[in-house]
Amino acid sequence: MLGILGKKIGMTQIFDGNGNMIPVSVIEAGPVFVTQIKTVETDGYNAIQVAFADKKESRSNKPEQGHFKKAGVSAKKHVVEFRVDNPNEFELGQVIKADILEEGTLIDVTGTSKGKGTAGAVKRWNQRTGPKTHGSKFHRAAGSLGASSYPARVLKGMHMAGHMGNERVTMQNLEVIRVDAEKNLLLVKGGIPGPKKGFLTIKKAVKASK
Repeated sequence: MLGILGKKIGMTQIFDGNGNMIPVSVIEAGPVFVTQIKTVETDGYNAIQVAFADKKESRSNKPEQGHFKKAGVSAKKHVVEFRVDNPNEFELGQVIKADILEEGTLIDVTGTSKGKGTAGAVKRWNQRTGPKTHGSKFHRAAGSLGASSYPARVLKGMHMAGHMGNERVTMQNLEVIRVDAEKNLLLVKGGIPGPKKGFLTIKKAVKASK
């Protein structure tokens, strides 16, 4: 399934023809460049590899430099594969822009969520707090973890304090509200994972509800 790469610019709002306000995320989508074509005969499966976002050539090692040079493109920061049915429709160095998506299309957006460091059980798992008054000294602790004398250990998967955020997150069935191919911008209804300038992978929705 062919997709496109991009980065999060931020959020804003637009108005539809009826005057309804729509919150949208702004994504700089592409342009991406085809850097490798894989087929069943040569690699065992059909796919294309695309690259996004320029970087200094000095920050690429020699194998990377040779790989990009073979495709006829400059050094890039991000390289991702997309499975496709007919890789022969593409060629090395081909440019893919935001206009591969249309307004009204449902998409899945994958990014890395904001890192929030170490968080307690109340913040991380939305657990209830203890009483705030009457001499209570139990406010934001995790509560009971054990399971009595059997099995006499803390079970795996118990909700506890720990690292929160900085995880791969996919938001599904987001609607493309507007496409600006000249500026390589997508306006997508709702929020998307990650901070501003965060790297994103965008595909057509696999569980489209309409």
